[in-house]
Amino acid sequence: MFSNIPPSERPQERLEKLGAEALSDRELLAMLIRSGTAKKNVLQIADDMLSEAGSIAGLLRWGAPEFMQTTGIGKVKGLQLSILVEVAKRMIHGNRCADTILDEPEKVWEYLYPEVRTSSVEKVWVLCLDRKNKLIRSELVTSGTATASLVHSREVFRPAIRHGATAIILAHNHPSGDPTPSTADLHVTKEILKSSTIVNIELLDHLIIGEPENCPNGLGFYSFSEAGVI
Repeated sequence: MFSNIPPSERPQERLEKLGAEALSDRELLAMLIRSGTAKKNVLQIADDMLSEAGSIAGLLRWGAPEFMQTTGIGKVKGLQLSILVEVAKRMIHGNRCADTILDEPEKVWEYLYPEVRTSSVEKVWVLCLDRKNKLIRSELVTSGTATASLVHSREVFRPAIRHGATAIILAHNHPSGDPTPSTADLHVTKEILKSSTIVNIELLDHLIIGEPENCPNGLGFYSFSEAGVI
């Protein structure tokens, strides 16, 4: 597996002697990639990935197609690495619903921001809440292109009904980092608000999640409730 790497530089030997915490990002990634090619050893392939992603955290944005664009990564390995990324995401987020109260826009932003940081496409979440604004379930209902994502009322309220929610918060991200609402965002919000009265599940807010450095007010989000739309 690492036969074309000098013994002193082999990640597996360092792992066995020092433990996983002693390995660098490139070494950890090399252990996952497992093998190199005739032209590049596994550490060099790991370097290529880290250079393209910007950091090991940047790999959280990658799926199988991105991995397979790296020389030396085929379809099977690309799929395996995409699975590891998904496992890492689920471990990061974990079961955070148990004691999560979402009664302020800032709390919603804090809850969803880790997910947004790893997304390069627009996604829509429905946060299902009980009568005390305690989170029952966070559900991703749609994922679109890098510029737009469509959402329908039935997609929004289906998880809310399924999980017995009395209220919801709708949220979506702007990949650009600027949470300023578009005309389409305003239209969708008004349509979902109308539907909420029909199904008797309150729409507490609709948040657009962005980055503080790209936000006109520096908050990193836009709240339709605070703006008086809801």
